[in-house]
Amino acid sequence: MNHIAKQSVSSLGYGFIAKEFIPKGKNEYHLRNIQHRTGTRFRKLTAAEITTLEQNANTSDDWSKILVADAFDPKLVKRCSFFGLIRIGKLEPWFHEFNNLRMPVGLYNSTIISCDIGDNVVIDNVNFMSHYIVGNDVMLVNINELATTDHAKFGNGVLKDGEKEAVRIWMEICNENGGRSILPFNGMQTGDAWLWSKYRDDEKLLEKFKEFTDKKFDTRRGYYGKIGDRTVIKNCRIIKDTWIGSDAYLKGANKLKNLTINSSPDAKSQIGEGCELVNGIVGFGCRIFYGVKAVRFLMGNNSQLKYGARLINSYLGDNSTISCCEVLNSLIFPAHEQHHNNSFLCAATLHGQSNLAAGATIGSNHNSRGADGELIAGRGFWPGLCVSLKHNSQFATFNIIAKGDFPAELNIPLPFSLISNDTAGDRLVVMPAYWFQYNLYALARNAGKYNSRDKRVDKTVDIEYDYLAPDSVNEMLNAMQLLQQFTAAAWHSKQKKAPAVKNPVKAGRDLLTNNAGAVNKLEVLAEGFENSRRKVVIVKSAEAWQTYKEMIMYYGVTQLAGMIEEKKISSWQQLIRQLPSKPVRKNWKNIGGLLITEEAVTTLKKAIKSGKINGWDEVHEFYRLQSKKYQTEKRNHAWAALLEVLQLTPAKFTRRLFSDLLQQAIETSDKITQGIYGSRAKDYENSFRQMVYDTEAEMNKVIGKLSDNSFISQQKEENRIFAERVAAIRSKVC
Repeated sequence: MNHIAKQSVSSLGYGFIAKEFIPKGKNEYHLRNIQHRTGTRFRKLTAAEITTLEQNANTSDDWSKILVADAFDPKLVKRCSFFGLIRIGKLEPWFHEFNNLRMPVGLYNSTIISCDIGDNVVIDNVNFMSHYIVGNDVMLVNINELATTDHAKFGNGVLKDGEKEAVRIWMEICNENGGRSILPFNGMQTGDAWLWSKYRDDEKLLEKFKEFTDKKFDTRRGYYGKIGDRTVIKNCRIIKDTWIGSDAYLKGANKLKNLTINSSPDAKSQIGEGCELVNGIVGFGCRIFYGVKAVRFLMGNNSQLKYGARLINSYLGDNSTISCCEVLNSLIFPAHEQHHNNSFLCAATLHGQSNLAAGATIGSNHNSRGADGELIAGRGFWPGLCVSLKHNSQFATFNIIAKGDFPAELNIPLPFSLISNDTAGDRLVVMPAYWFQYNLYALARNAGKYNSRDKRVDKTVDIEYDYLAPDSVNEMLNAMQLLQQFTAAAWHSKQKKAPAVKNPVKAGRDLLTNNAGAVNKLEVLAEGFENSRRKVVIVKSAEAWQTYKEMIMYYGVTQLAGMIEEKKISSWQQLIRQLPSKPVRKNWKNIGGLLITEEAVTTLKKAIKSGKINGWDEVHEFYRLQSKKYQTEKRNHAWAALLEVLQLTPAKFTRRLFSDLLQQAIETSDKITQGIYGSRAKDYENSFRQMVYDTEAEMNKVIGKLSDNSFISQQKEENRIFAERVAAIRSKVC
């Protein structure tokens, strides 16, 4: 049976902290007084004020425990019951209005226990309000329960004095069996979550992360919940152990428990009707609406959950949106989109700029005797309609997957590929460099879209949105070698009597460079792409190889051009002096959207384990320093990649060659601009797209004129400016 403790009503509002947890020489208000940072001077009520309060049907266990500001108006307090120490700021005869909610300043029809209340607050019909510190101009209307316990942790994965390890909240990301669990904390960045979940074999590193988290928070019991200035909360049922920033708007939520809801005047967070959030951290500027369920979660800044979305044991990165669908045990980097009720994502690490279509099922196929494995996808992961994938699987950057039920685990290292399940031919088909050849409009538009949607207030840590960056370029260079190897094997297989190729990478390069027509007639097969015995066919391998090469050269030249302009380089000799004489193409890691070199990650881990870095704030400072270095590191990488794809040493990189490469970059830019236009024009020229419209005028009214497309116009203008920039560089440097 339920155990209902019975105590004297005179003790209600007191004894918030058990005596054994109150430090010697302190009282139960010692932490509350630290939290209450107002400069208001409080006084006791006058006899006349007490009389007015009692005439207005207010009660208190002890009127001497009610402290008020000088500008307190007792006529604005009606039908309230007070218990414990209450401090109330000034109350003046105003009314507040927010989104058509108009309410007079004051305290009405509420039970208030041991709270601090700011200036000109509206509190009406709060049935049970306990141990909260409320800021100025806050509106609290129609709330069933608003309470804080003495052991509140506000969503952070820490323990309070006297608590056992078993009650600690872990967030089981990336894997269903908890093997990559992390402790959430307010201020946790996506890179923190990735580092903690990734290096599981490094016990000392993991222990340091736990120490950093515990050190970040006070273990003492007795912190009050807080509601920041100008926050509006209306028509909510249960709000418990929740810290709420300023200017937030909460309406109609069912249950908010053990949370931090970050909000500020320039990054306001909102939570709407029917939402139930438990054990989580909500970033600045977030929107959570319409029946969302989230448990053991962390949301980055400027992200959204909508329309019944379920987010459980997952980290959702900055600038992301999840609507309707279910996401479990996942780590999602910034700029993720998922909008469909029948999309399912489980046990995955997605490196951002991803988009899951309707019916996509990532996980929960249980193709082994244990829990699901994992799926890891680079930036730009786009599984199409009704895609079903098996764990474990891994994908390079910017892979798009055609509709289909894929029967086996996949490992696709070729970036910008279209992956198709050919059931009729019983084979897997991979078209490398698909995005560049057939859908440049979407590729380029998304890069711009992600930048424009990045509404983070603090952008001291760069998020890379460009599709040409060190991670994708490294994959393209590796992909070129794989294509060379596969091409040589296909050529050797067709010759039958020819001796085995001694250097397949070189032989394949020669074929792809000098005999593309013959290569297109080969059946080029890949190895290690699918966990099955069926064929994996690479289509249009010659075009893909050439496209990769062209885009790497374009990346290299555009980065050098940017350096020339930034450093105001005006001669060839000056340019050569600025370029590394022994360039090295380094390996890179995506740390929550920030790209940094693998050696920098190693340096970070060593610094953490040695004690040189002693907390999360210092880890975040490391990110900021790497972010400042990123543009220089990226240009050095571009220089090394350019030489590698051209098979040149720095000594053979001549002025004339650079001039030719600049001209070629203009031609590539023209091609990209034409590709952007051409891929969008298909939507207007296809007869099946046209058939739902009786006239061209009707079509243009519905989807807009192609000639009026602002993005295409912008790309044309950028292409024109690029040509002018290159001409200026050639005249100075070449």
